[in-house]
Amino acid sequence: MPPANRSDSDTVSVRSARDDDADDLIALIGGCFAEYPGCILDVDGEIPELRGIASYAERRGGAFWSVERNSVVVACVGAMPAVEGGIELVKLYVRADQRGNGLGRQLIGQVEAFAQGQGARHIELWTDTRFTTAHRAYEACGYVRQAATRALNDKSNSVEYYYRKTLADAE
Repeated sequence: MPPANRSDSDTVSVRSARDDDADDLIALIGGCFAEYPGCILDVDGEIPELRGIASYAERRGGAFWSVERNSVVVACVGAMPAVEGGIELVKLYVRADQRGNGLGRQLIGQVEAFAQGQGARHIELWTDTRFTTAHRAYEACGYVRQAATRALNDKSNSVEYYYRKTLADAE
């Protein structure tokens, strides 16, 4: 039986992102940032790629996906080439009311499948130290927090943890 807050007509689809997803992605990520004191979404100053994410991903040799529930973007994730034959998981965001049903893990799996299709040896990611729910999700999927951290010197005063996962069929 479906959860009480969802009807049988609910449809969820993962699709390649489009540049015209910009407003929806900005609203999604802005909503996620708003959950944390001091997190500020400065699109034009810090992440202007949101204004044309599909073109950005294509230029970088990566991919980006949007998730829609009943035609509303509720989650997203991207995969970009990284050093040493890896893929970087980027911008995994799930709207608060959509969490807890496996959607985040599904999107991590989407990136892992992409990485394996690219012959990647590992997946890496950086995540804000404040995003503890995300840390638990990554760790549950086999990602290991490394010693490295980085300060972004952004408006949010972000410090990020580095996570990495070696892919099963990597040498």
